[in-house]
Amino acid sequence: MTVPDSAHAPKRYIQEAYDADEHANNLTRWQQEYDQLSAGRFYGRLDEIELATMQVFKEHTGQALRQDCRVWPDALWLGIPPVPAGSRINGQSLDDDEVMCRPGGRDFELITPKAFDIYGLVVHLPTLNAAAAQQGIVLDERWQQAPRRHVDHGTLGAVTFLLERLLMRQPGAIAEQLHQEILLTALLELLQAEQPSREPPPSYTHRKEVVDRVKRYVDEHQEGPVTMEALCQLTHVSRRTLQYSFTSILGISPLQFLRLTRLNRVRRALRAASPSQSVTEIATYWGFWHLGQFAHDYKQQFGECPSHTLSTPTH
Repeated sequence: MTVPDSAHAPKRYIQEAYDADEHANNLTRWQQEYDQLSAGRFYGRLDEIELATMQVFKEHTGQALRQDCRVWPDALWLGIPPVPAGSRINGQSLDDDEVMCRPGGRDFELITPKAFDIYGLVVHLPTLNAAAAQQGIVLDERWQQAPRRHVDHGTLGAVTFLLERLLMRQPGAIAEQLHQEILLTALLELLQAEQPSREPPPSYTHRKEVVDRVKRYVDEHQEGPVTMEALCQLTHVSRRTLQYSFTSILGISPLQFLRLTRLNRVRRALRAASPSQSVTEIATYWGFWHLGQFAHDYKQQFGECPSHTLSTPTH
C-alpha cells in the first residue's frame, strides 16, 4: 500500500508489506534482499520522505532478518535504531548511543531482531560537503571505513526526535527546502565530532572471513543441501570454530543459516513462479525431497502454506 501526501510537500510515502523481500524492494533507490530468520507471518512498514538529494525514513520489521543492502552511489547512509540491542552491521553488534554508517555503492549486511525499528537518513555526498564547507565544519570521515559510530547521547536523542517529527503525518505541509536544511543540520551535528566506537575483538576478522567464505560457497552451490563436513573442509576450521564464527557474526548457527537460506530461496522462487510451475517442482529443485516435512517447515517459518505463496500474485 502506498499513500502519497500533499502535492506541496516533498514526496512522502507509507508502504506496508507482508513478505520480507517485497518490503526490501519498497525502499526508494536501494538494492536489497531480505532473508527472514524468525518464524511467523511477516509484516513491514516503511514511512519515507524523498527529497532531491536526501532521503529519510523509518522502517519497522516484525520478524528477525538478515539483510543484504546497498544504498545509491555517492551517498552516505546513517541508520539509527531507537533500541540497538540484537542488531549487527557487518557482524559487529551495535551498542547504546551508536549509529550504523555506510557509504553508498558498497554492499553491507544487517542482522535485525524481531519487532525492530530503525530511522534511516541518506544524503548525496556533494550536498553534505557543500553544507559543511558553507558552515566551516570539518567532518570526521572515519565513517568511510567503520560501520559503527558513537554519538553523544543528547545529540542522538535530539536527532531521533527530529526525524520522528518530520515523518509524522501533519496537517500542514513543510517545504522541501526546509526539510533539507533541517536534516543537513542534524547530519552535520552527528558527523563533525570525533566519537570513535569500540574496536571489534581480534577474532572478528577471521570469523567474518569464515562466514563470508561459506556464504559465497552456498551462493555457488544452490542445487542441493550442503553438509557441515564440507563447510569445515572448505574453511579449514573445526566444527566448533565454524559454530563460533556464525553465532558471533550472524547470531545463528551454521545449520540454521543453511536451512533458512534454502527456505527463503524457495519462497522467492514460489513468488516469482510461472503459472505452469508447481510447489513440488520448485521444492525439489532447491533440494527439499521430503515434501511433507518441507510443507511443515515452510508454514512454520512464514506463517502460510507454500501453495498459498504460489497462488498469491506479487505486487
